[in-house]
Amino acid sequence: MRAMIIEKYGKAPLRMADVPTPELGEFEVLAEIHAASINPIDFKIRDGKVKLLVKYKMPLILGNDFSGVVAKVGAKVTRFKVGDEIYARPRKSKIGTFAEYIAIHEDDTALKPKNLSFEEAASIPLVGLTSYQALVDILQLQKEQKILIQAGAGGVGTFAIQLAKLMGATVATTASEAGEHLVNSLGADKMINYKEEKFEETLRNYDAVFDTLGGEVLEKSFEVIKRGGKIVSVSGLPNARFGKENGSGFIKTLLFSVASHKLTALEKKHHAQYRFLFMKPSGEQLRIIANYMETGKIKPIIDRVYPFDDAQKAMEYAESGRAKGKIILKIK
Repeated sequence: MRAMIIEKYGKAPLRMADVPTPELGEFEVLAEIHAASINPIDFKIRDGKVKLLVKYKMPLILGNDFSGVVAKVGAKVTRFKVGDEIYARPRKSKIGTFAEYIAIHEDDTALKPKNLSFEEAASIPLVGLTSYQALVDILQLQKEQKILIQAGAGGVGTFAIQLAKLMGATVATTASEAGEHLVNSLGADKMINYKEEKFEETLRNYDAVFDTLGGEVLEKSFEVIKRGGKIVSVSGLPNARFGKENGSGFIKTLLFSVASHKLTALEKKHHAQYRFLFMKPSGEQLRIIANYMETGKIKPIIDRVYPFDDAQKAMEYAESGRAKGKIILKIK
């Protein structure tokens, strides 16, 4: 099969290669991939920034979510049959959606929302699961609570705004002037133009922050939450709590603790709760999300669709930070 691969960590361009079609486990389905999406985690994996969390063998096929059709089922698969239209986010050890086929555990898979095209469906799994696990599982966002969602015009942000509004929250978000109309159309109650305003000086007494940017933005986010508020980040540093909750060994948990000492200090100073999220695949949650899509409660937001052969161009555009919504690879 054809696949876009990297042969070592770094900024080298993706390369199209002929590789073996994945072998099928007894609880796996072999999916013929129709579309995949570009996500920031793809850059982090390519650049070796998640090596402490996951070790990959080279050559490596990038890509972390997709939509497609079941081409074959393992001997013990019970939920799917050949011909089913599906969408999914594979386990971190089984990534590789920039390819014509992928073998994926049936527990990580769900039927594609019936009202979405393959391109639209491919835009959802990673951002949908990330937002769901941040807002529902970790933040446990309640009706009428106030949340700041960073980078509201981005892939995760556009989904998270819609989910937060569906949960009854008041939503503030950061965006540029170019993204203002989009975030407002998704239901944002307050938009902070990050080029002209400092969100940490404008917002106060928020119940929660969903951070997608990390660095100084994450650190300043502690200024906007009230005592006992919660912050969840997908771009910050894992802390000791993350290590313990995810069964990391003593050494790795210690390294997380040392690396995140500044965030721990801010957590104590502001009497806040900080959590790092490394999203997990879940077919069950994708079925919930599919219902949101099919009933029109949440809609996919796509910036551009690229042909498979232009995967490197798609990566470059995604990395530029100019996209409003998701960037999709059309594979079939």
